[in-house]
Amino acid sequence: MTTDKSNKPLVAIACGGSGGHLFPGLAVAEQLTSRQCEVLLLISDKEIDQRGLVMTKGVHVSALPAVGLNRRNALAFLKGFTASYFAAKRLFQLRKPQAALAMGGFTSAPPLLAAKHFAAHTFLHESNTIPGRANRWLSPIVEQAFVGFPESAQRLYCRQITVTGTPVRRSFKPADAARCRSILGLVPSCQTVLIMGGSQGAAGVNSLVLQAAPIVARLVPDVQWLHLSGAAEFEKVSSAYRAANLKAVVHPFFDDMPLALGAATMCISRAGASSLAELAAMRVPSIVLPYPNATDNHQFFNAKAFQQTGATYVLDQKSTSAELLAQRILELLENPSLRVEMQAALDRWHAPGAAEKITEIIVQSISASFLQASVTSHSDGLQGQPLPVA
Repeated sequence: MTTDKSNKPLVAIACGGSGGHLFPGLAVAEQLTSRQCEVLLLISDKEIDQRGLVMTKGVHVSALPAVGLNRRNALAFLKGFTASYFAAKRLFQLRKPQAALAMGGFTSAPPLLAAKHFAAHTFLHESNTIPGRANRWLSPIVEQAFVGFPESAQRLYCRQITVTGTPVRRSFKPADAARCRSILGLVPSCQTVLIMGGSQGAAGVNSLVLQAAPIVARLVPDVQWLHLSGAAEFEKVSSAYRAANLKAVVHPFFDDMPLALGAATMCISRAGASSLAELAAMRVPSIVLPYPNATDNHQFFNAKAFQQTGATYVLDQKSTSAELLAQRILELLENPSLRVEMQAALDRWHAPGAAEKITEIIVQSISASFLQASVTSHSDGLQGQPLPVA
């Protein structure tokens, strides 16, 4: 697919580095393409981004050097940042974007600055209650910020901030649990506990669950486990379930999260904003264990906001015992009315129009300027060059 004669506006979405940045970015990309925009996804070369490409259709994709803030090696950070900036600049010289959206993380900062160099409209989205350092740094120079939690607004320095919620893809909606379990090789009629530790897995979560699972199984013998372990712990987790003679399906990574969540009676998860938004969209009761080493402890504050409304249980990984985790699991499995209450609270957190709201604001901001640029471009006979496409 070539774009050199396209009369559609181009929007760059910088969303690489983690699933928490990538998946909300994909949700916005879905909406932008439906509004007759072309989308250029700017990702990193990390495995999570490469795996995420299977979910892209009809969008352009380019990988930029990953940029991670490393206070102990400022020179390496500066070199990576500069390399990413100039790579994005070269890409935009082929075809200028009319708008750019940064989804968070320092991987998104260089392309946003490069887009600003080409006079693109600039935006950012912050999913977490505590904004990341990259977004705090970018916030004074973008035209508008979109936030997932109202609390985030007071910690950013934008001229305009809109509370949108965190975008999730359209495929995240309540599903028939028996059908989902059957597709996954699980027993359709059995209660199912889903364990997901984020896009890379989570050793701390895995360890606690493997200790708690036999306790739960003694009291609920027909319970089954769908465990997304992360690649590094796949063998360890698989072996532990076999040794305990528990019914489990283990995957190192799973691309179809709507299917996994659709199969779940309940879920044990980290408290990344994207994961919480997906739990809310699918109405899956959950126990969350915030990642204890998250920057600014932002996962704890995400989880706290959900817990205050009754939308989840929160446990501290460092102080939680296997017995306490087992007790919380049993409460959710054995108390259908509690699950219904939690689902009602989750429904209040679901923001089904988040991606559409972000898209509408971006489209409105670029429509007049794109039409003027299109007229000038055609009169000069200068058209952009093809971009890579997924």
